[in-house]
Order: sequence, then C-alpha cells, then structure tokens
Amino acid sequence: MLENNQYLTPRQIVAELDKYIIGQKEAKRNVSIALRNRWRRMNVKTDMKQEIVPNNILMIGSTGVGKTEIARRLAKIADAPFVKVEASKFTEVGYVGRDVESMVRDLAEQAVGMVKAQKTEEVKQKAAEVVENIILDILIPPLKSDNYENENLSPDQELNEKTRDKFREKLKRGDLDERKIEIAVEGGSNNVGIVGGAIDEVTMMNIQEMIGGMMPKKAKKRKVSISEARKILLEEEAGKLIDMDEVKQLAIQKAENLGIIFIDEIDKIASPKSSGGGGPDVSREGVQRDLLPIVEGSAVSTKHGIVNTDHILFIAAGAFHVSKPSDLIPELQGRFPIRVELNSLTKDDFYHILKTPKNALTRQYEALLSAEDVELTFQDDALEKIAEIAFAINAEVENIGARRLHTVMSHLLNEFMYDVPEVISAYSKILITKEMVEQRLNNLVKNRDLSQYIL
Repeated sequence: MLENNQYLTPRQIVAELDKYIIGQKEAKRNVSIALRNRWRRMNVKTDMKQEIVPNNILMIGSTGVGKTEIARRLAKIADAPFVKVEASKFTEVGYVGRDVESMVRDLAEQAVGMVKAQKTEEVKQKAAEVVENIILDILIPPLKSDNYENENLSPDQELNEKTRDKFREKLKRGDLDERKIEIAVEGGSNNVGIVGGAIDEVTMMNIQEMIGGMMPKKAKKRKVSISEARKILLEEEAGKLIDMDEVKQLAIQKAENLGIIFIDEIDKIASPKSSGGGGPDVSREGVQRDLLPIVEGSAVSTKHGIVNTDHILFIAAGAFHVSKPSDLIPELQGRFPIRVELNSLTKDDFYHILKTPKNALTRQYEALLSAEDVELTFQDDALEKIAEIAFAINAEVENIGARRLHTVMSHLLNEFMYDVPEVISAYSKILITKEMVEQRLNNLVKNRDLSQYIL
C-alpha cells in the first residue's frame, strides 16, 4: 500500500503548498525535502533503509504565520495520518499532565480511520448490491416455494418477481428515497466500567474492547427513509466485508512510515535559563524528557498494536518570545536538527492571503452567500485596504498574524450576512469597494481599545 502512493518532487510539493499558504519559502522547502525523503527511504534496496531516520523540523515564528497550516497541508499532500498536539497540555495537571504517548495512539487511530475508509471504498459496490437486496426484501418480500423439486415458478411467484424487478429499478433511480421503511440496526454494546486500582489507558481500552466483544449486540428497530436506510446499511455491510486485522496491520505501517506528529507550543515547555529552578520549570523539563524517547524512537502500545516511532516525522513549533530554542534540553534540541524561522506577515502578504489561496477568506464568504444565490465580489483596492487595516491593528494591539483577517472580514461583512435573505434577497449582487471598507472599518483602527476584536 505504501509503495503505491504517488509521491511528488520537492518542487511539486512546494507548488501545492503555494496554493494555500503565502510566503514562508524556506519552511516550505524544508518540509518538501522531508516529505520526499520518505519516498527515497522506502525505495532504498539495502539494509540502510532501517537506519535512515527523518530530519525532524523545528519551526520558529509568531502565531498566525502559517506553521500549523504548513504541517496540515503537508499531511494532506502525503495522504498521511496527522496529529496536532499542544505541548503545554502535558503540563496542565502538574507533574501528571496528559500522557505523552497518547499522541502516538491518536496517530494510530487516525491511520486506522484512513485505511478503513480506503477499504470501504473498495467494497462499496459489493456492499451496495447487498443493501439493495435488503431494502427490496423489506419492500417486497420474496415468495418462497414449498415444492423444492419443481423448478418452475408459480404464477404468484412470477408476479412477485416482476414486481420486485420494477421496484428494483425505482430504487436505482431514487424514486423511493423518501419512503419510510423499518430496518434492524446493530446496537453497540454499552461501555464497560472497570472498578479497581490504577490502570493505564491502553490496558483499559483493551479490556473494554474484549468484554464489549463478548457481550451480544442487540439489533434495534428504526423507521427511516430509504435514502437514510441505504447509508446506515451500507456502513454495516461494508464493515462486514472488511478484514479489520488487515486494516490494523496496514494502519500501523502507515502510521510508522508516513505519520506526522505536529507538536505546537513547544516553547511553553522550555525553561528560560534566567529563571530559577523548581516549580513549573521542573514540570516542563519532565515533559521534555517524556517526549525524548518518543521522538528518538520507541515502541508505543496502542489498542491496534505496537507502533514504532523511529520513522514518524515530528514537526515542532513555537513562537519563542520568552524562551529560546536553546532553552530546550540538549537531547531534545538534537532531535530537531532542521530549524526554520518563519517571517512575520507584511501588509502585502495579507493582500495576497485574501486574493490568492484556493481557500482564501474572500472565496469562503463568496461561497457562503452563493448558497443563498447572492453574488459577492471584492474590488482589488478594497482587498488592499482590508490588508492595510488588518496589518495596522496587528501593529497597534497584538500581532496574531493572518488570524486577524478573520476578525476584520467578520466585522466588514456581518451586516450583510445578517440581512440575507430577509433584506437582501436572492439573485442580488454585493460589491465590496474601498470606500465601503473605509467606512465600516476605519473606526477599528482609530479605537485603541480593541480588546473585543482580539481573537
């Protein structure tokens, strides 16, 4: 399965990232090389294949400059399981915090979901045929012959078969989609609570799954439309056709060889050298030491099997306003050999973020209003003015990067969004001009108390 993935060249990966992320060329180049190196490693013919470890990446940059988006888009390009965790979550409950290994278990869960979806797609046609027969049997039950020696159909059976054929055609055309039928749906067994001493998360999940598997599943009767019944039954029948042992095996391979774990806010677990020891600093260093074996390469138990983290790509990110990357423990620093500093966004970057990406905010609002047959368009100088205002607010209050555009666009368009469809009817056209932007947004810049607009 892994060999069949279509891997892009580094230049092609950067070109894909450019469709969604403005600027940050150095970061894009580094992640594209890291992704391509996975394909290179999997195609190494010698024993050196197991020795090649990924070059983990540390991204340094303020909030809203694209760190998370780069990692998330990279995972989509690679069709790879992706998990984002915040390092600060591991320190929230003092020395205990959240189990650091949970990120690997989450990755395995993501991989199982991806492989299961792929396998479901493969058996979809076969499952659809089974579902069609189930629904047809509910609508027009077949007549069984009492005389098994006589192969000829009785007149009643012939009529029954003709009626079934007619209904089968109607089902295929969707003519009966709104008709209600009663179906039997498998009900999952109830969660089983375990009473006793402390028990780790994996053991708990395995015990619950084992006991749950032993308990009989009760079928529930539900009255639903045929279109809804088709979806419910399709999922059930596809599940019966899938070999879950094979799914788990392939998922673990996918997680181990293609998985990407994005550790955000890693600067929050770095202790500045200037601060005294003890207190939260001890907890932060403890989290770093917990992270170290996972990033170095270790075996983590999950409900689906053992996952080795040796070849998982780890991308860490942080603003490092208070601390510095050198404040991380040396062993952890060494596990992130590639360091990339992301640039702060300029006014020109804001303009291109509004205009260029496939998922640009302007296009999102255009799509939302098009759902009510209202055409929204932006003049070019209006986009320049929006970018200028967003940049100015970031400079005056707190720099939250491109996220500021969400605030500004919301303030600009909320009145229109409220007026559709009662005041602004379908097939209307809304043109956003520079003058309109100035009129609606200039008070944001003039008012220095902008706390209500900070995301």
